[in-house]
Amino acid sequence: MMRSRSVNGPLAPLLPTRLLRALLVPAVGGLLAITGCSGTQLGDTLSRNLEPDPQLSEGNNPSTNQPTLTPTPSQPDPDPDDAATPTPAEPEVTAGEYTDLDKAPEEIQPYLADLIQLNLLEVRPVTPSPTPSSTPSSTPSPAPNTATNGTANPSTPTATAAPPPGPDEFRPNQAILRREYARWLLATNNRFYDAQRTRRIRPGVTSSTPVFQDVTASDPDFDAIQGLAEAGIIPSPLTGSSTALTFRPDAPLTRKDLLLWKVPLDTRQPLPQATVDAVEQAWGFQDASKIEPRALQAILADYQNGDFANIRRTFGYTTLFQPDKAATRAEAAAVLWRFGNSTEGVTAADVLNPRSAASGQSNGQNNGQSNGQNNGNN
Repeated sequence: MMRSRSVNGPLAPLLPTRLLRALLVPAVGGLLAITGCSGTQLGDTLSRNLEPDPQLSEGNNPSTNQPTLTPTPSQPDPDPDDAATPTPAEPEVTAGEYTDLDKAPEEIQPYLADLIQLNLLEVRPVTPSPTPSSTPSSTPSPAPNTATNGTANPSTPTATAAPPPGPDEFRPNQAILRREYARWLLATNNRFYDAQRTRRIRPGVTSSTPVFQDVTASDPDFDAIQGLAEAGIIPSPLTGSSTALTFRPDAPLTRKDLLLWKVPLDTRQPLPQATVDAVEQAWGFQDASKIEPRALQAILADYQNGDFANIRRTFGYTTLFQPDKAATRAEAAAVLWRFGNSTEGVTAADVLNPRSAASGQSNGQNNGQSNGQNNGNN
């Protein structure tokens, strides 16, 4: 008779040996049956049923690992460099493409057309100051006849910034800024005297010490403003003017400065001494007493140019000069159309048609010589 072995461990006092044997044998047999059925449909089914729950396996604890979500495709983040890229500028307008030149005075339109065809009247957009009304230097001092209610004299230019013109607008009747006139004046003079280097004005260079406190080397019109100041064409500390420490580039240009800056380039000599009485007798201006002394000199010198005077070409016949009134772009074009005195000069038409200008000069010389010979023979 076979002796049964005792079961050791905590179950020994509870489970008889025969009962343990009865439980272990079927379990081992079942495992052997599953192994034997491997590869069959029954074996695969049993294997899947006995596999551990993947959610309970190591590394897949739902309390610690959240399911991975597939990100939704989105637009790429904008490049910081793209934000700094300036908006493409509007296309430049070539001569003849402006649609509002007919708004200028009829007598001035031919002057505008010639200078625009030469691309000498460059118009740039101007960014207005954040608080233009609070800038005391942007508005000239009120004239003596300021209205009693505090309203400025209508002849005094204001600093109200007009919207920049569109790509097809010149706005000939808009007040011209001081920086614009300086730019046009230097460009036109140098173009007209391209073949005469001694009459050209040298633009300012950025290495020079700025003449004006409000026109630094980074200003887009520094070369023109600095060049005119260094040439003594516009009043500045270099000419001994203690009141011209600033240029006020974005202020409207007055009529007196329109002449004061241009006439010295016509005469190419010092301005004559002038008095209010002399200007009144020459021009018949009723408001000559309102013109400052330096401008009186330029206005009297302009009168000596006869029919080629800037005032006659620009304003026609008038008995009022209105020195503090803002000049317009069209008026500036009329002034710049011709450089020279009463005996010799050059116009925009001459620059556009150099052969015609040379022929006219030749005919004039021949006629003068012929008339002189005939008069001598007689």
